[in-house]
Amino acid sequence: MNTGHDKRLSVFFYEAFEEEEKELRSLLGERVSCSYSPKTIQELRHAEPPAKLISIRTQSQIPLEWSKKLGGILSRSTGYDHLIAYRSRIKERLPMGFLDEYATRAVAEQAVLLALALLRKLPLQMRKLQSFDRDGLTGAECPEKNLLVVGVGRIGNEIYRIAHSLGFTVKGVDLVRDKPDIDYISKESGIPWADVIICAMNLTTENKAYFNYDLMKNAKSGAILVNIARGEHTPLTNLARLLEEKRLGGLGLDVYEDEGTLGAALRSLQPENSSAVEELERIANHPNVILTPHNAFNTAEAVRRKSQMSVDQVNHFLKHGDFIWKLT
Repeated sequence: MNTGHDKRLSVFFYEAFEEEEKELRSLLGERVSCSYSPKTIQELRHAEPPAKLISIRTQSQIPLEWSKKLGGILSRSTGYDHLIAYRSRIKERLPMGFLDEYATRAVAEQAVLLALALLRKLPLQMRKLQSFDRDGLTGAECPEKNLLVVGVGRIGNEIYRIAHSLGFTVKGVDLVRDKPDIDYISKESGIPWADVIICAMNLTTENKAYFNYDLMKNAKSGAILVNIARGEHTPLTNLARLLEEKRLGGLGLDVYEDEGTLGAALRSLQPENSSAVEELERIANHPNVILTPHNAFNTAEAVRRKSQMSVDQVNHFLKHGDFIWKLT
């Protein structure tokens, strides 16, 4: 790994984990001058862009002054709300690209996996091995349980299909009711109805803090909430209160508020200095919580698709100065 400021680089990949870097190197070969780091921009403390094209995921905070020095930004993610936010703060019309769908099935499977594990109280089952007793471990099966998918886009629709095949009664919440097979419901009616709630929404300025205390206090006692979309939908302070009051019986999170800061704090040697980490630890102490590191997309199949799309974007940018999938 080279994290130096080599101006001969064509592209610098931030937030590239081990398996992803291996795939990217294999696909790019020696044809493109690249460097990689698993860290974010802010963790590396780069004062200047290390290449004209930088590639990030969702945690890097791009300095505003870089907009005048970069040729383009590629986010190796399907979501691009963070690119929209950056563009709104700069004057330059900087080319910005993202990826087409590559992990719908992977993310949907993880969402349902978390729901099933929480229904069966898997975290507590694992803790109880030491005493080998079964008190308090009685879980629930899928049939006759109600599952609400909030946000029925590509991932939400796949969650809907998988959950239905497992025997759940499934309904969806979405502003756009364009899928004929979905049984739609309002959030006001859906939250009290659901035994399991899965958030699969894209992030907008209007739906931040969507699962706030005032909404979720109307949930069934003991309901399970899973978020595989964006952390800003599920404020940690609200979730801690809902768990402590036993309004929520289980919680599965793969995404977090201010994830760039939280991730950097957890990777550092002094995570105890972070208020976000303290809030997360407060939640983690609950007996039926599963927390994963924004990893729902991460299957071998999805990483291969993601890497190939990233390489296609890089090659297109180096040839044309623009992206295939891009902000307009």
